[in-house]
Amino acid sequence: MKYFFKIILLFTLAVNSQNQSTIKNVLFIMVDDLRPELNIYGQNKIISPNIDALGASGVIFDRAYCNVPVCGASRASLLTGMRPTANRFLTYHSRIKKDMPDVVNMAQYFKERGYSTVSNNKITHIKNDIDSWDDEWYPKVKSWRDYLSEENLNLQALNKAGYAYENMDVPDSAYIDGQTALKSVEDLKKFKKEGSPFFLAVGFVKPHLPFNAPKKYWDLYDRNSISLPVNATFPKSAPQRANHKWGELRAYADIPKKGPVPDLIAKKLIHGYYASVSYVDAQIGVLIKGLTELGLRENTIIVLVGDHGWSLSDHGLWAKHSNFEVALQVPLIISDSSLSKAAHTNSIAELVDIYPTLCELTAGESPSHLQGSSLVSALESPNKLFKNKALARYHKGETLIVDKLFYTEWQQKGKAVSKMLYDHETDPNEINNLANDPEYSSTVKALSQQLEQFKTTFN
Repeated sequence: MKYFFKIILLFTLAVNSQNQSTIKNVLFIMVDDLRPELNIYGQNKIISPNIDALGASGVIFDRAYCNVPVCGASRASLLTGMRPTANRFLTYHSRIKKDMPDVVNMAQYFKERGYSTVSNNKITHIKNDIDSWDDEWYPKVKSWRDYLSEENLNLQALNKAGYAYENMDVPDSAYIDGQTALKSVEDLKKFKKEGSPFFLAVGFVKPHLPFNAPKKYWDLYDRNSISLPVNATFPKSAPQRANHKWGELRAYADIPKKGPVPDLIAKKLIHGYYASVSYVDAQIGVLIKGLTELGLRENTIIVLVGDHGWSLSDHGLWAKHSNFEVALQVPLIISDSSLSKAAHTNSIAELVDIYPTLCELTAGESPSHLQGSSLVSALESPNKLFKNKALARYHKGETLIVDKLFYTEWQQKGKAVSKMLYDHETDPNEINNLANDPEYSSTVKALSQQLEQFKTTFN
């Protein structure tokens, strides 16, 4: 009889162990201000071997878009699965606790399903905006700008911003993103020991301004080979409402308070952006190497995404804060051992789609409030087109993307007062605004009606 019960016990433990191993973990990686200027997107300018390798292990969304091009609002929208509207998720300091306190956010969703939930560094823009983390960790720094050079520190001590870049001969861990990678690997070791499923969210700050990166990443690039974009001036046909003063960059020491950035400084900024991306790419490599060496890779879904795009003098603009594609398009890679490898999909993705996608990939039921749609069909059949529309907004500018058409309008008292229409089939750099071309009047009218229907659905 004792032998019989021993066999039953061993069988039960084996079944439980098998069930445990089938529960998918989630490694969610968000990179601030990351535009898809990467090799996996056909852009051979930035050296990013670890992101490239991750793309080779999963599905790359060639047409992924944020729903609002500003960090706080974008992250709040993504983490709640709710779209921005005229009344919520508007600015960099948007808060989930203020705008959508009653919805089940992504961390809460996984915590309620028995996952260990950890947030490292910048996931929400505002600290303690989600109460559902078992651990919400931030590196200790004197300032969010994370300067190390004596010159920048002295400027900062005088209440000044310092320079928009920093090139220091220091180890990766001297800056906070290197510390974030190391902390995250330690968390993976802890998860491995505990044996419980985990939702680990890792937020890398670079390439957010200032462009601080160890010297070896600056040395990867020859500044003389860096060129400015072909659309480096604001298009004459675009409405002035689409323009902005890129105040985020203007605050720094050597940036003119008015007018364009001189070409030499512009190239140095682009150089710094590239170096910062390569630095973060190396930290992503540390993180994924740790995951793999611990034997957790096979059972972990990896999502890598940017919170919004970033202008590097495209349209004569810097930073985000616009309705041009360069501010809206983001890299998105989803890697799952049970899904396609090294595949690209042209099926459109929005950041609000990530939450329902993770629900389905982890065999969980999606909360009823979610406004995005699961991307699993595109992951399973990347060659098919499942979605051809996206909706984004920045303040009063609302952008509807339909196939290759990008339509934006600004309304005042219920009437469109400014419009933009770009056909990416013929004008991928968005130079020629077609909104006022009589030949496109019927197209503009149809897109305006679709935009109204689309946003009414989610308000």
